[in-house]
Amino acid sequence: MTTLVLSHKDCLAHDPPGGHPERPDRLRAVDEALSAGAFSALERRAAPLGDPALAAAVHSQGHIDRIQAATPGEGSVAKLDPDTYMSAGSWDAARRALGAAIEAVDQVMTGQAANAFCAVRPPGHHAEKETAMGFCLINNAAAAAFHARNAHGAERVAVIDFDVHHGNGTQDIFWSDRDMFYGSTHQMPLYPGSGHKTETGAGNIFNAPLNAGDGGARFREAMEAVILPALDRFQPDLVVISAGFDAHRDDPLAMLNLVESDYEWVTQRLMEIARRHGGGRIVSVLEGGYDLRALARSTSAHVASLMNH
Repeated sequence: MTTLVLSHKDCLAHDPPGGHPERPDRLRAVDEALSAGAFSALERRAAPLGDPALAAAVHSQGHIDRIQAATPGEGSVAKLDPDTYMSAGSWDAARRALGAAIEAVDQVMTGQAANAFCAVRPPGHHAEKETAMGFCLINNAAAAAFHARNAHGAERVAVIDFDVHHGNGTQDIFWSDRDMFYGSTHQMPLYPGSGHKTETGAGNIFNAPLNAGDGGARFREAMEAVILPALDRFQPDLVVISAGFDAHRDDPLAMLNLVESDYEWVTQRLMEIARRHGGGRIVSVLEGGYDLRALARSTSAHVASLMNH
């Protein structure tokens, strides 16, 4: 078995207005980085179109209908909130991102792949049960977690989120579900304003906020003190990673100072826990990361670590 990468050209068709940080070039940068010779052993598959019914495990039907209905005609954009847009290709892009996450779970849970990385956009971790926001339409990581339970009988599923922005959507969806674990490091204060240590849900939510200017040492300390011990106690059958790389020191949207070796380290630590409790099963889904070079290097470090299973 090897590491599976799922992506699709339709994810390039989600095209917000010019100057928007969540732009198609993000995915092009990731694709180029993973085309290097060091990644020749990856298995690559085209992401299928996700069934919107699978999104209904984490979103209301009204939310799904609103997203689909907001799809504009060619050459125009629809504004869902001050940061979140839809273009003519956005609905299909969102379905491909969902489909990648679902297919990744199917492949990993059935032992067809050791682990998987979904190189997709738009991202998902800000999408709440009823609300699209923060560049996000459908919560792919949460949908993956629920699919692991509903389709494969996973009893305990964890989402670990190291995006620089707190994944309010995943927290909202998991809030009262003791068999779903959410752990997040993120800069605070910063958009969307959630992620305080006191936000604990049903005892299944673990937030470890960081301060502007914090770097790798503080990030690793937060992971070691809060997230990783709680995850180990939870004993996950599957670990889903919300892999945002915008805590990198070169990213323009925040003020943390992580570097590639920090992403390599956290990936390895999550793999250790996944091996201990869940046969090494990991599904990683791309979230943020807006400096193209930093995104490419960080993704490379993350995927290279996944390959070393």
